[in-house]
Amino acid sequence: MTELTQRFVMHFGEMGSRWGINRTVGQMYAYLVASPTACCAEEIADALQVSRSNVSMGLKELDSWQLLKRSHVPGDRREFYSAHGDAWEIFKRLAEQRIAREIAPTLSMLREALLEPAKEQDVYLWRRMRDMHDLIERLTGWFADVQRLERGTLERLLSLGSGVVKLLEHTGRFATAPAKPRIEPSLGGKKVLEADDGH
Repeated sequence: MTELTQRFVMHFGEMGSRWGINRTVGQMYAYLVASPTACCAEEIADALQVSRSNVSMGLKELDSWQLLKRSHVPGDRREFYSAHGDAWEIFKRLAEQRIAREIAPTLSMLREALLEPAKEQDVYLWRRMRDMHDLIERLTGWFADVQRLERGTLERLLSLGSGVVKLLEHTGRFATAPAKPRIEPSLGGKKVLEADDGH
């Protein structure tokens, strides 16, 4: 590996451990991203100085995250692996998987808990959970909307940058979405209060 490739690989190994994945898995993915050609498991093991069994387990984990592309070479029985070459596609897949693995279970738990009548001693927590649920639901809904945008539209949207935020702040139109009714707990069930605009 070149010095730059080694720095890139080592950094992703460190970051992988912070994200909750094995350090070797992070290094493997970085190595595949940096490689201009598809690699077999033996090449990855040699480059990273890790065992073949560690590479095999790492490839399975990366595959579960849908971050690998598999290919074959005529006359060679080995499988070759590569990362998605497009940075947008890499980010999209990482974001989708993190939402599915980390955010969706929390949203599901909150939704189920909020459907149950709140006990008197739980009203404060119930309201905090409701606020958390509403925020997560809005953010995941926004992400789903962004996912449907075409690549060119998304690039143009991002290129607008902070200028749009400043314009909306200046015109007083930062929040234009209609407020959703807030659900308030009661000992016998739930009742809908006036819409809460967040202020």
